[in-house]
Amino acid sequence: MNHLKIGRIVLAFTLLAGCHQAERMETASVTNGLRAPAYPLVTVDPYTSAWSFTDRLYDGPVRHWTGEKFPLIGALRVDGTVYRFMGTEEAPLLAVARMAETEPWTGRYSRVEPAEGWQAPGFDDSAWTEGAAAFGTREETAVQTLWEGDGTDLWVRREIVLDEDLSGKKVYLEYSHDDGFELYVNGIEVVNTGHKWQKNVVTVLPEAVLQTLKQGRTVIAAHGHNHTGGALVDFGLHVEASGQRYLEATAVQKSVDVQATQTHYRFACGAVDLQLTFTAPLLMNDLELISRPVNYISYQVTPADGKKHRVEIYFEASPAWALDKPGQQSRSETFEKEGLVFLKAGSVSQRILEKKGDNVRIDWGYVYLCAGKADATYAAGDEYAIRAAFGSEGWIGKAAAAADGHDKLAVAQSLGSVGKPVSGKIMIGYDDVYSIQYFGDNLRPYWNRDGRRSIESVFVQADGDYASLKARCDAFDGELLSQAAAAGGKEYAELCALAYRQAVAAHKLVEAPNGDLLFLSKENFSNGSIGTVDITYPSAPLFLLYNPELAKGLLNHIFYFSESGRWTKPFAAHDVGTYPQANGQTYGGDMPVEESGNMLVITAAIAVREGNASYAEKHWETLTTWADYLAEKGLDPENQLCTDDFAGHFAHNANLSVKAIMGVAACGYLAEALGKKEVAEKYTRQAFDMAAEWVKMADDGDHYRLTFDQPHTWSQKYNLVWDKLLKWGIFPETVAEKELPYYLTVQNTYGLPLDNRKTYTKADWIVWTATLARDRETFEKLIRPLHRFMNETTDRIPMTDWYYTDKPQHVGFRARSVVGGYFIKMLEEQLGSSEPTATIVK
Repeated sequence: MNHLKIGRIVLAFTLLAGCHQAERMETASVTNGLRAPAYPLVTVDPYTSAWSFTDRLYDGPVRHWTGEKFPLIGALRVDGTVYRFMGTEEAPLLAVARMAETEPWTGRYSRVEPAEGWQAPGFDDSAWTEGAAAFGTREETAVQTLWEGDGTDLWVRREIVLDEDLSGKKVYLEYSHDDGFELYVNGIEVVNTGHKWQKNVVTVLPEAVLQTLKQGRTVIAAHGHNHTGGALVDFGLHVEASGQRYLEATAVQKSVDVQATQTHYRFACGAVDLQLTFTAPLLMNDLELISRPVNYISYQVTPADGKKHRVEIYFEASPAWALDKPGQQSRSETFEKEGLVFLKAGSVSQRILEKKGDNVRIDWGYVYLCAGKADATYAAGDEYAIRAAFGSEGWIGKAAAAADGHDKLAVAQSLGSVGKPVSGKIMIGYDDVYSIQYFGDNLRPYWNRDGRRSIESVFVQADGDYASLKARCDAFDGELLSQAAAAGGKEYAELCALAYRQAVAAHKLVEAPNGDLLFLSKENFSNGSIGTVDITYPSAPLFLLYNPELAKGLLNHIFYFSESGRWTKPFAAHDVGTYPQANGQTYGGDMPVEESGNMLVITAAIAVREGNASYAEKHWETLTTWADYLAEKGLDPENQLCTDDFAGHFAHNANLSVKAIMGVAACGYLAEALGKKEVAEKYTRQAFDMAAEWVKMADDGDHYRLTFDQPHTWSQKYNLVWDKLLKWGIFPETVAEKELPYYLTVQNTYGLPLDNRKTYTKADWIVWTATLARDRETFEKLIRPLHRFMNETTDRIPMTDWYYTDKPQHVGFRARSVVGGYFIKMLEEQLGSSEPTATIVK
């Protein structure tokens, strides 16, 4: 790995593998001041991904990136008093009226706007049509009644009969929708989302609504508006069951700090201070390591008053980590092996690779908690009995099975009488058995690609590697913050630190039957596509920066799709399926110019990073086919989608045209690197000619247009960045010099809009556009509002990339790999220190 030539931060760390005395547990000397929209905790892959959606770790349940609860609880017992520092001790929810995805229900609906009062219980809906829920487009979850068409509306009323008065209870509304959504309970508005889509949102009903929930009939009414694409309406009610709580008292969180591979917390637990660190050793120069499905949760306990205190620590996980829906049946067990204790849970059904989609979680394979056997007690069983034992005794005895069949996994470690710092750790991981179905073949994860390793051996290895990996992660985290700050400033560096794990863990690493490395993305909270090319394109800078082999892994499946004869069109495919089934494109429309340009540009960037074009040579016929398509169709694109497909089809897209020109130039560059002089001259001359025409067609005075045929429009020309990074000079420097000052006149509080049509933007493209700047001041002026959005957004979810620039709210998308695009400024710094292997022939 070729690091930037910037000073290295050396970080000291001493931590033993079990619960032992330690001198200190130091974290990064440079901290991240960003208040994250959500904090990464456990990040393995698109399925095993756990986050805190709250500022304080104990103020809400740990969640999967989709928002579904992934219960993970931590507590520290100090001299007999228990302090909960992670997660929430929640009573189970009992269904009053289930969502359609778990139990069918019927309602009455109208496609025509109803009369006033349609939300109220007494409204006459006899003229409405009766239909089975959910309502929406075919690809959405549990849809029984079709509702299709862009710009259409649907009104739904659901009547339920309450067997008891719920006014004194805690009642929750659960709902899923796509796009705009309003919901009323007994005529009182509870939800009004605006233009966004969400699934399985759970919210507590306000007191005013609770007062209406008397025994007898209750009406839930909803209005959905489908802006474009998918549509969905589904909702239900739940009531909190009464139950004993044993972990009510909380610690006091003193700080949280997100680094590239780690999240650090500090707490006060009575007379004891607790440092807690979540470590995901995703160091990209080691493919075995980034594939290893094990994260660490380490801790250090220090007396705050100089006195000795009896201390025990407790961790509890739910089998929900191995289930798509909480109601699925699970099975748990415990065992010991090679000095470690293992707690394991998984679904009973084990339908390997059968389920695909976006807002779904894995329900095959097994989640594991693992700890050193010394000074540990553990059990799988009823959480109330386990918590009661820990609270009263500080240890866990054998527990009875849970009444609901969902045995919790719990481990407690005794730290003894603590008079000086004491450290320890547990490990959490996942064995998915098989990860990806690739053109009919079920592929194991990369760490077990030959099927000869056991997950237990991986945990044993991870246990032994801990001290060295922790030191490496500390050093890497410090380097990344330092290098990013040198490249783009403190706020830029903080965004990169938060983006790192999100981008890496949105992929799965496997090996294809032909030996190709496959680093397959999941299009999170978008449509669930696998290996999407226009997700690869924005995320690629991160992988080009740290390991070009992974950048190849982002492309190999698309080359194979074409070269195997399965994809016969003269342009690149959009995807190879819906995660985790990679059996061929499932996206409904093509993006001919978009994807062909993406593939060519990233292939050229790989050649620059590696210092040779051997990878391109393997795929030369395919690359030239795509380049010929771009030369013919790319200058003035027809009515087609680009990567910003939420904006819809439109023709004459000036920024898409830039991508086509960059793709043709990439082919010229690669031909030159391969010694194909005549071919290089052909494609390079075409690129220069196209660029000259572009300048004339797009010119709009003090900036360039959104589309060639619409004066007085504008858009971000983020695709120009490769001309600068790869030093091709296809476009005159005056193009960027004219665009950037104009952008500063139209950006809003939270950033630069994507174009003149809407106030929303894409976070990744802002960083690319900012990288066009030739001065640091302009770069930071464009980055600062993006940082402000992430720091102030009211949407507590893993980082979004599609949000409004005039209010602190996202439109859609979360936890996507495209934030790897933030690293394009760091990539520019790296490429600036190296000479190209070939030049563009002018």
